[in-house]
Amino acid sequence: MPAPVLVVIAHGSRDPRHAATVHALVRRVRSLRPELRVETGFLDFNIPSVPGVLESLALEGVRDVVALPLLLTRAFHAKADIPAVLRDAPRRLRIHQAEVLGPSPLLMSALERRLSEAGLTPADKPSTGVVLASAGSTDPEAIAVIAEIAREWRQTGWCAVRPAFASAGFPRTEDAVRELRALGCKRVAVAPYVLAPGFLPDRIARGAAEADVLADVLGPAPEVARVLLERYDAARTPALAALGA
Repeated sequence: MPAPVLVVIAHGSRDPRHAATVHALVRRVRSLRPELRVETGFLDFNIPSVPGVLESLALEGVRDVVALPLLLTRAFHAKADIPAVLRDAPRRLRIHQAEVLGPSPLLMSALERRLSEAGLTPADKPSTGVVLASAGSTDPEAIAVIAEIAREWRQTGWCAVRPAFASAGFPRTEDAVRELRALGCKRVAVAPYVLAPGFLPDRIARGAAEADVLADVLGPAPEVARVLLERYDAARTPALAALGA
């Protein structure tokens, strides 16, 4: 019995860097598990669209799909947009929606990787404050998750960690940078908790103007690819059980 096809569902953006980063991440997933078929669909702005990908798979005779939201928190897109798109999928497809990527210890490792690549070392931790800068959301659950990640990350040895939001929430990145300065942190680093470049990540970067270090977006970090496969495996287990596999 063939394994379910993994369909990665990305938001999409007018910024070409977004799609390029999504495709780079999917290539890394394929490299980690070459036998797995992985397709990519976008909710908006980019092609192929999610409905187009699902229709093509149905026409090929594919029966089982794991739809994986390329999202870090369970906010509006995960709770409303994506389920609505999946409900309209061809009926012959058996679709299992995977959980969003975060929170995950692997994503925290990816944040650490990006800060290391930006020049920070383990010895810098006690004197460095970090701004965990996310895109932001009007969903209280998503905001609470970001705040909890910041609290947990603080326990790994950083001078302080503060959450910040590029939209729909406060503080903004620049305000969190100033707060960490006021706390007496010797240096301040901004770690974007976003997957790909775009409008809101650019706003985070502008807000980091007074910081000492700005890390890159998570993008195709190996840890992110491993989270995708973890979420796929968790979702495919009931799919295979239903088939008696």
